[in-house]
Amino acid sequence: MIDFTNGIVKSIMPGDEGKPFYIYIFVLFTFILFSNMIGLFFQVRVGGFTFTKSPTADPMVTMPLAMVTLLMSHYFSVQKFGFKGYIGNYVRPVGFLLPINLIEEFTNFLTLSLRLYGNIYAGEVLIGLLIMVAQSMGLVSAVIAAPMTMIWQGFSVFIGAIQAYVFSILSCVYFSRKLEREE
Repeated sequence: MIDFTNGIVKSIMPGDEGKPFYIYIFVLFTFILFSNMIGLFFQVRVGGFTFTKSPTADPMVTMPLAMVTLLMSHYFSVQKFGFKGYIGNYVRPVGFLLPINLIEEFTNFLTLSLRLYGNIYAGEVLIGLLIMVAQSMGLVSAVIAAPMTMIWQGFSVFIGAIQAYVFSILSCVYFSRKLEREE
């Protein structure tokens, strides 16, 4: 797993530039991967309320993950270029791009966090619907819904792994974009 996540960082930030991010991307990837899988196997529902679910099926988990990633990218950019050089990157190559670059920062945060949340939440909702179908008409609906639920859970494992990979890749991309000077 460590080699896999280090490979992600090396492919986007070759050389020594990516070394500070090895452990962060490893922890981020493993946390998201396991968080995506928890709700697939351990769900406790009582009276229509879900007590346990995937943590990443909640935007209050995915948004701080995205915020930490983006704040780290800004921190390392200021550390590399100084505050004046960091601010200068927002107006390069021409000054009128400043509003667009600021909007891009906000949309990066939204897309990074809501992509993960939406995919995991939708998968858990569909599994919940399939379980409701299985319980709706007794044995007949259970026989029909059980294979569909198992297939969807397998697909959700795949989707959860892909989402952990995509979040890690995009985090590395945001880091590398902040550590290069716009020309």
